[in-house]
Amino acid sequence: MVKKIAILATDGFEDAELLYPKIRLKEAGFITEIISLHRREIKGKHGYPLKPDKLVREAMVDDYDGVIIPGGTKNPDYLRREKDVLDFVTKINDQNKLVGAICHAGWVLISAKIIKGRKATSYFAIKDDMVNAGARFEDKSVVVDDNLITSRTPDDLPDFMKEVLRFLQ
Repeated sequence: MVKKIAILATDGFEDAELLYPKIRLKEAGFITEIISLHRREIKGKHGYPLKPDKLVREAMVDDYDGVIIPGGTKNPDYLRREKDVLDFVTKINDQNKLVGAICHAGWVLISAKIIKGRKATSYFAIKDDMVNAGARFEDKSVVVDDNLITSRTPDDLPDFMKEVLRFLQ
């Protein structure tokens, strides 16, 4: 059975942090779906347009083997305000499925209350937020804590995706 991964995104996503995982997952034989807050086209912070596959309120956790949350400052800030997003991420985590977060996406982990006591990394600008939420912060290209895989920036995407694919195998 082919595994399906949700990618949570709305306007302002970091283009590379969404596209690189989407492409690598497709190359590895996984299905990805862009899950968003609305049906209209969303645009990355560098202008890349995407049509969401599904609304977050329609997404059923049991249909997915994991979630990836790209950064970009606006994307996770908008996502973390939505109860449906936080419920989705929390339930994925509770089932020990993949939770991948890059850059500022740590904000979503904080708001979903799944970061306390866990090893993680993020973009340096939100390190204090991560630490204050109880994360055991590590400044590395990728940090793995069971089902939680976090990374700092687009430059770290190769390391991030190696660990994501290792987890999903």
